[in-house]
Amino acid sequence: MLETGTKVPSFTIPTDTGSFSMADKAGKNVVIFFFPRADTSGCTKEAVAFSGLLADFTAAGCEVIGISKDTAAKQGKFRAKHGLSCELGADNATDICETFGVWVEKSMYGRTYMGIQRATFLIDGTGTIAEVWPKVKVAGHAEEVLARAQAL
Repeated sequence: MLETGTKVPSFTIPTDTGSFSMADKAGKNVVIFFFPRADTSGCTKEAVAFSGLLADFTAAGCEVIGISKDTAAKQGKFRAKHGLSCELGADNATDICETFGVWVEKSMYGRTYMGIQRATFLIDGTGTIAEVWPKVKVAGHAEEVLARAQAL
């Protein structure tokens, strides 16, 4: 997993509304939250929390994007169903999750599989990771990230 102090590699990812490019974010702070799957309970709570605080993130000079391996079409349905306002990246045809180190082996009921480890990265205006939250617990997380973003 990428660590604090690391420069974020430049990438462009499709979203449900177009595309998101780190190259376009020079001088801006960015929050990237990786979530396992659109429209599941924990992922919905996390995306709703970040969307609910989007105006505060914007006021702090910070853009927010959630990324999963879902398609852009599924991300669009997820946005519409839950009234989400943050961008949603579709990493189904790229390797952003692998680049950030959140694509990991998981196990459930004795079966192992590859999946996204819920994690959040706060990136400063120079493109450097200012903070990493690995293995995120959803409750109160968006508020914690906002407090740190406001301190940048």
